[in-house]
Amino acid sequence: MMLDIRNVHKSFDGKEILKGIDLQVNKGDVVAILGPSGSGKTTFLRCLNFLETADKGVMTFDGDEIDLAEASKTQIAAVRKKTAFVFQNYNLFLNKTVLQNVTLGLTLARKFPKDQARDIAVKALERVGMADRLDAYPGQLSGGQQQRVAIARGLAQSPEIIYFDEPTSALDPELIGEVLSVMRQLAEEGMTMLVVTHEMDFARNVSSKVLFMEGGYVIESGTSKEFFEHPKEARSREFIRTILEGRQ
Repeated sequence: MMLDIRNVHKSFDGKEILKGIDLQVNKGDVVAILGPSGSGKTTFLRCLNFLETADKGVMTFDGDEIDLAEASKTQIAAVRKKTAFVFQNYNLFLNKTVLQNVTLGLTLARKFPKDQARDIAVKALERVGMADRLDAYPGQLSGGQQQRVAIARGLAQSPEIIYFDEPTSALDPELIGEVLSVMRQLAEEGMTMLVVTHEMDFARNVSSKVLFMEGGYVIESGTSKEFFEHPKEARSREFIRTILEGRQ
């Protein structure tokens, strides 16, 4: 098992957002984290990459056990070297070109020589279909293109896991497909991914596992096939029915 997460708790201003979340992830898994707004999905993902500090919980990553509430700077740095985080709103530097946005983490954080960083960045941008826009600035790109650059930035770090926080929710409907296509390609290549998403087709057809959350709890977890075809919990069945009815 690549990642084993146990009993994650998190509160903000006295309000408990996560109430004991567990998740097990194997290499190559694509885990869709589903649930209504406010269920704690994004907070959970951010705690795993230490963008938020959990109040309680243990993560075992590649055999190393880490207390999520008491992790040292060294432990956090080690986890972040193995992971990438793709944000809802891209988080690109607007005053940097596409190429500079992707190379910056390699040259600054990882001390790669500029030539090597450029080669890695170009290959990552090729994987997401953005190698022809190296000198463009984010303001010259569509939202879908910006998100593909953000994915390339993550890929350039050679992560073991990529965390996606609602990667298509800020996009116009006609641009969603290009981002999901890249994510589908990564899944086919065996990339391990945790994806907070409202895209049910992706969850059903691309993800291998589903974690369904509501009110800070895991309501149901299992394979995508089991969740969508034979949900065990009444709340899961209601959620799926509501989503399907919304399409009609």
